[in-house]
Amino acid sequence: MDSAPPPLDPACFDDAPAQARDVARGVARLFFRQDLLALCEVPLANGRRADLLALDAKGCMTIVEIKVSRADLRGDAKWPDYLDYCDRFFWAVPIGFDLSPFEEEAFRPGLAGLIVADRYDAAIIREAAHRPLAAPRRRAETLRFARRAARRLLGDLDPGLAGMD
Repeated sequence: MDSAPPPLDPACFDDAPAQARDVARGVARLFFRQDLLALCEVPLANGRRADLLALDAKGCMTIVEIKVSRADLRGDAKWPDYLDYCDRFFWAVPIGFDLSPFEEEAFRPGLAGLIVADRYDAAIIREAAHRPLAAPRRRAETLRFARRAARRLLGDLDPGLAGMD
């Protein structure tokens, strides 16, 4: 395993607050140490876009939804749509974020994990429940993950191909 986590794709979170990018970077570093490799802003087959999608060595898929404001959290009704595309789901927030809403049933504390992060690191406050994907979905999503990662790497080699993600 490499000694340092790869940087986030510079195009990630271009339209989001800088704090969201910082949280993503911290979570990516935490995951890297746990041998989970993450891609940012990953479109899913259902038309949604995961803030982070990580894959571990056993093929377990983890989605992380980043929230940097209470209004953003309260206004997000789409997040349950991610659950059919991952084995584990986490919320990730910056240090100092009020964590009390994540105890409400609407945010499924028995299912969704919770991570607090800054640009340098992150900590899992509550582990996510593990809900294994069905084998056909896992295969399809793993293949989509691998192809997306390869396209992004190819875009680094040939910037003319970068917009094809």
